[in-house]
Amino acid sequence: MVGQATLLLFGIFFLLMFAGVPISVGIGLSSIVTALFSFDASTFALTAAQRSFSGIDSFSLLALPFFMLAGNIMNKGGIAKRLVRMARVFVGWIPGYLAATNVLANMFFGAISGSSVAATSAMGSIMSPLEEAEGYDKNYSAAVNICSAPTGIIIPPSGPLILYSITAGGVSIGALFMAGYIPGAILGLSVMGVAIAIASKKGYKVSLEKETESKLKIVLDAIPSLFAVIIVMVGILNGWFTATEAGVVCVLYCTLLSIIYKELKLRDLYDMLADTMISSATILFLISASTIMSYIMSYSGIPVAISNALMSISSNRYVILLIMNLFLLVMGMFLDLTPAVLIFTPIFLPIIRGIGMNEVHFGIMFIMNLGIGSVTPPVGSCLFVGCRVGNVSISGVTKYIIPLFISMVVALLVITFVPAISLSLPNLFGLTNGIGWMN
Repeated sequence: MVGQATLLLFGIFFLLMFAGVPISVGIGLSSIVTALFSFDASTFALTAAQRSFSGIDSFSLLALPFFMLAGNIMNKGGIAKRLVRMARVFVGWIPGYLAATNVLANMFFGAISGSSVAATSAMGSIMSPLEEAEGYDKNYSAAVNICSAPTGIIIPPSGPLILYSITAGGVSIGALFMAGYIPGAILGLSVMGVAIAIASKKGYKVSLEKETESKLKIVLDAIPSLFAVIIVMVGILNGWFTATEAGVVCVLYCTLLSIIYKELKLRDLYDMLADTMISSATILFLISASTIMSYIMSYSGIPVAISNALMSISSNRYVILLIMNLFLLVMGMFLDLTPAVLIFTPIFLPIIRGIGMNEVHFGIMFIMNLGIGSVTPPVGSCLFVGCRVGNVSISGVTKYIIPLFISMVVALLVITFVPAISLSLPNLFGLTNGIGWMN
């Protein structure tokens, strides 16, 4: 029964996905068809309605639209531009400094907006004309922008980490946020290192442009933007507000800052609110449909069967983690991040508990895997947005993405097998019980 349910559920889902059916619809239809072979139709209709509603009946989910709106405000309100100027001050002495600036700016912007796609769009729009004016290969510039954007979903505040926390049954959001800083920095620096090496080989120069303002003034001008992160994290860690309330505070702060900068126009608010509303509705529909799929999987025993199958291959936790990483990297090429989190979290949680892996550590590894998948075809969201913003083709950027992708995978493996990298900060703040394996 388990084998038939697994084949039916995922067979129909991937068939619909490759046929171009929206992922949320594919999740719902595959779940319904599978359920009809296991439930009485009337019983399932009632259960599905209850499950789909309970899946989105969560106060914590309100954090997602607020952080998305904050990211939109930052992009329109001049905050992103100031972060780029500050990043340029720090890395202007490096060969290929504009590419290094792009990486650093994506880390700054992503840390505030919590969205890799938003970072790809915002930083690509700003950096592409600057790099083109200095003779940079457009494909190289786009590749660096695309591969550095996923740092935004690791460095908090992060929408995907919030989603993982909810799907995993309440893993501490504060612990996940603190766990993301060092891995996010390692991922960004690994991309920067390869980008600088390529820039040196291509003969790109250090910055020769003289800023009209002093470096100190540029940094001071950008510091209020970085305070958004500090306010959010200090507030959450001290219990002043929840992650959802932190999203509201972030929106209010960024709106106020954009008004002070005199770059946010009233007519922009409608477009930002409409974009946030559409994105939020899409995510909620995905969550609702995925809740039904999770119930079908649980009822059919699919997670337990997959866990037993994987454990039968090897009892060595390192081998199991290698297999999981490989699987998630491949899945990240075909699935967008949100449905992947909703589908695979309930499947892999029993496995990581069985091998004694901390759920916070797994959350960082899990989201990083899917973030790396967002830079690869055929479904990579960052890849498509980055190519569109940079006005390049996927085939053109591929030769530059490959070495950057390899560096990202190396960083992922280091973070996977060294738990202390992810858990040292949460442990320092008393949010986790240790910095190693649980057993």
